[in-house]
Amino acid sequence: TSLSINVNEFDYAVKSYIEDGIFEQLEYKSSNKDQDLLLEYDFIIVGAGPGGCTVANRLSEIPHWKILLLEAGHYFNYLVDIPVLNTNLILSPLNWGYKTEKEDCRACLGLKGQRCPWPSGKGVGGTSLINTMLYTRGNKRNYDDWAKLGNYGWSYNEVLPYFKKAERIQISELQNSSYHGTQGFIGVDYTEYNTPMLDAFLQAGMEAGYPLVDYNGKTQTGFARAQATLHKRSRRSSAKDYIDPIKKRCNLTVKDSSFVKKILIDPVTKKACGVLATIKGIDHKILARKEVILSAGAFNSPKLLMLSGIGPQEHLNDLNIPVIKNLRVGENLQEHLAMAGLTFLVNQPIGLLQDRLIKEMPKLFPEWYFEGKGKLTMLGCEGLAYVNTKYNVFPDDLPDIEFIFTAVSLASDGGVSLRQEMGITDHLYNSVYSSVDRKDSWSIWPMILYPRSRGKVLLKDSHPLTPPLIHANFFNDTRDLDVIVEGIKMAIELSKTKAFQSIGSTLHKAPIPGCSQYTFGSDAYWGCSVRHITTQLHHQCGTCKMGPRWDSSAVVDPQLKVYG
Repeated sequence: TSLSINVNEFDYAVKSYIEDGIFEQLEYKSSNKDQDLLLEYDFIIVGAGPGGCTVANRLSEIPHWKILLLEAGHYFNYLVDIPVLNTNLILSPLNWGYKTEKEDCRACLGLKGQRCPWPSGKGVGGTSLINTMLYTRGNKRNYDDWAKLGNYGWSYNEVLPYFKKAERIQISELQNSSYHGTQGFIGVDYTEYNTPMLDAFLQAGMEAGYPLVDYNGKTQTGFARAQATLHKRSRRSSAKDYIDPIKKRCNLTVKDSSFVKKILIDPVTKKACGVLATIKGIDHKILARKEVILSAGAFNSPKLLMLSGIGPQEHLNDLNIPVIKNLRVGENLQEHLAMAGLTFLVNQPIGLLQDRLIKEMPKLFPEWYFEGKGKLTMLGCEGLAYVNTKYNVFPDDLPDIEFIFTAVSLASDGGVSLRQEMGITDHLYNSVYSSVDRKDSWSIWPMILYPRSRGKVLLKDSHPLTPPLIHANFFNDTRDLDVIVEGIKMAIELSKTKAFQSIGSTLHKAPIPGCSQYTFGSDAYWGCSVRHITTQLHHQCGTCKMGPRWDSSAVVDPQLKVYG
């Protein structure tokens, strides 16, 4: 194997990025030839995230169709390929950098400006460039419930063949499973390297009475090693999986640095007929013979619809945007929140510490690049569990909490990246975590799977470049808080198992500023801690709701076409 760049140069870039956040150390040269822009295409796709890249791949299989894929961000650089850097990437230009609006005493209280950062990928590959690479399908009952609501074609048995078609499972014990595919574009694998703490997590789950499961298979409830979108232990973004293999198709044009300002809609037929876009600084009007496909994410898709006259009539009138269709665009925003503040110290040098990575980089980089081995293949998250709290009112095998087990804590990197990604203030970090800076530790992030709180996305003004207003309404329904608090208590009990005690696990008990009026460990204290260290997993969804025609809150029909 030959390196396309100098090993020492890459080693320096990685260390610089980890220490200083210097993302531009390496420039990525796109392998896609810059194609001339046509005046008209059959399909125009807005947003080159996982959805947009997939659709571009499939549509361009028809050789006489002309496809244009537009992306506001750029092509990624080589640092994206290294799994262990996923947290650092949130702080890079590959993130739109959106934040929630400040809410009165409900959430994000320990974060800068009392606003939660809400990452969203910006680049060819979208959020698959910056996410944790965890590969998790929804519970089968989710899809069956969608179908029962009138979304025909979306039941579990109907969508499973498409999951399998997309997947290329590389986990040997799952390759003969009827729930997995082996010929698709998306590589799914385990990480090559795990800390000894993963075994403790899995053993602790069995001590607590849970089985080890394939959570993407027959049963979701239980503990498991994390499945991830990896190939040869490198990140697989939707750009690498769906665009790179077809870059020679002459009927597909991919344009980065292309900011779509508006969808052009025929005022008589109410049919989308093109887009207005700024491509590398020049405005273009581009027409679509068949369809405009919007795949710009849960924040930018509703923003673009509203700028184009599709959205809540009263809101558009307030901004003097002519209303083409009154739909509840931007509503129904939801996120399965967690709390990342739990820190468990261990008495052995087995954690994933940034200082160790930097010190070992001359060995780790060639090991990862040439052999797909070593600590650079890690995600940070090593294991997952799907469990039931006492509040679970759902049927069997529909757990209400997910445990995200990490071989790090907020303090593992000395506050350089993880807490910065989450927006945690200096005051909170220094008060709670500075005393355990760079010490071996682990964490469980209890994440609610079925939140009841709903937020909304609005326009601040009618200018396309203005970021949207994100009103999260986290914990507007306090039952969400109750479920996460119960998950915290369950995680602490898990730390007391023989498996975790074998590595000397102890809960770090420094109180969170703003919560000292509550007894440490009480429900009230943990509820306060969740309101301060409110953690989202950038899995925002719901703002262009799918539903049958009789659903007044729906924006798109079961074929994902906007009602009009």
